[in-house]
Amino acid sequence: MQGAGHRVAITGYGVVAPCGIGKQNFWQGLLGGGISGSHTVEIENWDPSPYFAGPKEVRRSDRCEQYALAAASEAIAQSGSLPYEATRIGTIFGTGIGGLRTLEEQVIVRFEKGERRVSPFLVPMMMSNASGAAISMRYGFQGPAETICTACAAATHALGYAARLVAWGQCDAVISGGAESAATITAVAGFVNMTALSTTKVSKPFDATRDGFIFGEGAAVFVLERLDLALARNAKIYGEILGAGSNADAHHITAPSPGGVGAIACMKLALDDAGLSPSDIKQVNAHGTSTPLNDAAEASAVAAVFGATKPPMTSIKGVTGHPLGAAGALEAAAVLLSFEHKLIPPTANTTAVDPEMSGVDIVTGKARAWQPGPTISNNFGFGGHNGSIIIAPYA
Repeated sequence: MQGAGHRVAITGYGVVAPCGIGKQNFWQGLLGGGISGSHTVEIENWDPSPYFAGPKEVRRSDRCEQYALAAASEAIAQSGSLPYEATRIGTIFGTGIGGLRTLEEQVIVRFEKGERRVSPFLVPMMMSNASGAAISMRYGFQGPAETICTACAAATHALGYAARLVAWGQCDAVISGGAESAATITAVAGFVNMTALSTTKVSKPFDATRDGFIFGEGAAVFVLERLDLALARNAKIYGEILGAGSNADAHHITAPSPGGVGAIACMKLALDDAGLSPSDIKQVNAHGTSTPLNDAAEASAVAAVFGATKPPMTSIKGVTGHPLGAAGALEAAAVLLSFEHKLIPPTANTTAVDPEMSGVDIVTGKARAWQPGPTISNNFGFGGHNGSIIIAPYA
């Protein structure tokens, strides 16, 4: 991050996703084919008990929080003990909605059984800041503990802000990422009536026949740390955050600005923050929701920013569905895994790229071998929120 005092290392990360729990299972899921046949893709047979002291704790946490704590467990175990003052370790987390499952369940309880049967834990379970707060309390982190709720851009914004706290020297380490579990009956109905979900029940980003997204869920959590301090304790470095951008379309509550002008500006902000030129970017991990408007606007924006260099671009949402506020976190995990395996996962289910997107190079069919380099990951949320983050292999 240009002008900042410290480089920002990633020393641990963990993943909970429908296609795999744990980062390596997640990676295998990304290579294993796309999803279809339903409006939602959820984590089957979820067992939260390994991450909690007992059944009572489980009952008092929404599934969104459970995913966050599970992913944090993997990330922090990987990074190892952080030898810093508790007040110097922050928790900056992202979610689009938070505990919607709990809210819907308790509304039904009140309607069917009366007010006296509503859980006293309704509010702490449904509040959007519950996941980040739970991580800070579980591990005793007493630095800044804040939650960013910018719809589908939330986790990317959280990672960018967390990286700045480290780069500026305000924290020695920050736990960041995002979690979401909001595919309730009512939420799905709302998206269906909005005509945002795929009528064919197939997520196929950038495909000529794309017709909407599939509702996903999950979490990914990262340990961000001052590079010099991480090296001093012999921590393994999985990557660096070089820069981030954030802006607003100020155009429409759900539709992107025409031509992707907001996305163009956001990517340029991230490049400027990282001190990079467009030709330095070697991969684009796209927001790529499989909706007609988003994919067209994003492809246009990427073509405008990167021009003839055409870095390979992929979307993982053909596998993960769209996990709303957790999207940027899962995509950042996919980027780190692509560094490790020297492969870019394909855009699952996409077989005929929209011919209007000739200005971008969509990875389809099978994973593509590459020499890892700086990668930009984009997320664009309802409300006109845009976020881009640049992650690079450690060198």
